[in-house]
Amino acid sequence: MGWLTKFFRGSTHNISEGQHQSKPAEEARWNEPSSSTVVTDVISEFDNEDIDRAIALSLSEEENRKSKGTGKELHLDEDEQLARAIQESLNVESPPRARENAPPPHARENSSHSRARENGSANGGNAFQQLPFMFSSGFRTCAGCHSEIGHGRFLSCMGAVWHPECFCCHACSQPIYDYEFSMSGNHPYHKTCYKERFHPKCDVCKQFIPTNMNGLIEYRAHPFWLQKYCPSHEVDGTPRCCSCERMEPRESRYVLLDDGRKLCLECLDSAVMDTNECQPLYLEIQEFYEGLNMKVEQQVPLLLVERQALNEAMEGEKTGHHHLPETRGLCLSEEQTVSTILRRPRMTGNKIMEMITEPYRLTRRCEVTAILILYGLPRLLTGSILAHEMMHAWLRLKGYRTLSPDIEEGICQVLAHMWIESEIMGGSGSNATSTSSSSSSSTSSKKGGRSQFERKLGDFFKHQIESDTSVAYGDGFRAGNQAVLQYGLKRTLEHIRLTGTLPF
Repeated sequence: MGWLTKFFRGSTHNISEGQHQSKPAEEARWNEPSSSTVVTDVISEFDNEDIDRAIALSLSEEENRKSKGTGKELHLDEDEQLARAIQESLNVESPPRARENAPPPHARENSSHSRARENGSANGGNAFQQLPFMFSSGFRTCAGCHSEIGHGRFLSCMGAVWHPECFCCHACSQPIYDYEFSMSGNHPYHKTCYKERFHPKCDVCKQFIPTNMNGLIEYRAHPFWLQKYCPSHEVDGTPRCCSCERMEPRESRYVLLDDGRKLCLECLDSAVMDTNECQPLYLEIQEFYEGLNMKVEQQVPLLLVERQALNEAMEGEKTGHHHLPETRGLCLSEEQTVSTILRRPRMTGNKIMEMITEPYRLTRRCEVTAILILYGLPRLLTGSILAHEMMHAWLRLKGYRTLSPDIEEGICQVLAHMWIESEIMGGSGSNATSTSSSSSSSTSSKKGGRSQFERKLGDFFKHQIESDTSVAYGDGFRAGNQAVLQYGLKRTLEHIRLTGTLPF
């Protein structure tokens, strides 16, 4: 089964480090009236034209002299104001200029602090942004508290201005005093808060999934369970459940079966462990076939076996199609002796111990000598394998010609899929199903008492059949299922019997 590989590509939205946009102070215009006074002594007795002319000339010269002095003072005052403004600007560290010809915000990435997001996620991406601290010489409204900022330090980011204590993390509601912060959508975050909320964690080791050599967050995900895990767990020996295929989390321990397989505790809850325990389920599958008017007349033995016994029996068969990499069921036609599990093994800690087996000699009384099923699998998976192998037996006992692998395995998968579907929907091939299996220890997980996980597990087994990529089992199922949906099971089987092919 193919595994999904996810890459998170970071998108950075750098804030342009804006300059203070307040208008420069208007030039001061000094229109001071002359503060000097002119004292003129009035001498009435010298009131003649010469004296008057001399006095007028003196007054004119005095006015010209004082007028020139006032202009110089005005220029001195303006120069002093300009020098003071330059000195203050040098004392305040101005923010770095935005680089010319820089790429647009969405195209820039901070390589040393880049984070990643899943493509198409609702988070809107994130970036580490720099806080441009500035000094205000005018009055502005804070986007946080909506009060005037007045004179002093303020922040200019996200298209607004803020008091430093009003610019808060969206996660913890604490002020962001760090020089850098992260963004998601329109919300700012502390770098640590953003990582905790948005950076994916491995479902196996519970750690943050590391970035690869290209700075991207790369992880694997199961196509059905969507269990995310670090790529390293595929090669570090982390075990999978032999039933549901989920990886073993570090905080839990799967059960180790004696043939080396591992089983998660949820699958163990409904696992079928020995031949006697499987007989009620076998009767249920037979009744399912009867409900389809496909009764198997001959009594075919059903045996639960270990993996080694199953592989040995497979080697003894001259014909048959087997689903690699592991076979979990066989319909035998040859006489041979197999080792069957006599009694449910005892579990000690997280290990299955004291497996009791006995040899079983198969004799050929018809075209089918026995059906073998791998032990230790959940009831729904055991039943689907049994329904598949029962179809092999039905085809042979009804005299169907030797069929191509995709036709035979495909139609057998169709029956297995139909049985799982009937179980999930809460029904089976017969109303007597519940009474026929009432003695089974797995009845607590059947019908109305089935757990939510077991229903999910049934959906997974259906998904496995539907998404199988092999030619015989996958393509064969999809072609056979389409024929059954279009023409019905009875007409499809009749066409296969006559022509060896599916109807089209």
